[in-house]
Amino acid sequence: MSDFLAAMAESSRERVRQIQAADLHARLDSVPPPRPLDVSRPGFDLIAEPKPTSPAEGVLIEDSDSEGAVVRLAGGFAGAGAAAISVLTEPTRFGGSLRHLEAVASTVEVPVMRKDFLVDPVQVLEARFSGASGLLVLARLCKGGLLVEMVDFAVALGMFVVVEVFDQADLEEATVIFDRDVLIGVNSRDLVTLAVDPSRFAALAPLLPDHLPWVAESGITRPEHAVEAVSLGYRLALAGTGLVTSPEPAATVKALLAAGRAGVEKVVG
Repeated sequence: MSDFLAAMAESSRERVRQIQAADLHARLDSVPPPRPLDVSRPGFDLIAEPKPTSPAEGVLIEDSDSEGAVVRLAGGFAGAGAAAISVLTEPTRFGGSLRHLEAVASTVEVPVMRKDFLVDPVQVLEARFSGASGLLVLARLCKGGLLVEMVDFAVALGMFVVVEVFDQADLEEATVIFDRDVLIGVNSRDLVTLAVDPSRFAALAPLLPDHLPWVAESGITRPEHAVEAVSLGYRLALAGTGLVTSPEPAATVKALLAAGRAGVEKVVG
């Protein structure tokens, strides 16, 4: 495990120790039901992320009201056609917050996904209580039985799950949940250098389970990137930095969607 990922995992464990699980269980019925992410139809969809800060690129949202800026961006992404919104809740390196998650989930009409370095099932409960309809789980952090427990708990709460892998070893760890109704995300960012390596999408594509939807993560910033991902078999992309740094974020969402969907028509037509 890289030093970066180890530090993120330890920070996550520290936050777990502050969660009052019994209180969340007691008040869970007050939370609106999760919104489904429909991936049944052939096509191309986007999970858009209003990312406040990136360890690789620095501060992306320079706004004294970061929560308001995240909500405004999320609304623009949803209005432009994003199928879901990914909200970062990791506070130390990504500028994320559960408050952002709650605010976005109560504002947009599409499903919202919690993105963090989750290490304990109680964080699944915390995500659902905060309004999340889905979450991202890293196979590298949640191995074997823990990965199964995290996924099964989320599915029992009606949530969708993106299981993220970086390489073949991660993919082998994830095989324990290939019989679940999950999405498989391939992250092209190197966890040591934090650089993006788009060749990873092609390298892992032949190994991915063909009965589950694939999500291309990181490096999808231009229409041609979406076309390339679709040609490899990916049917969703998770985009953040490229949207937030665009002079016209909503227009960029529309351009990525249009290119990806045109690419799908060529593949299936």
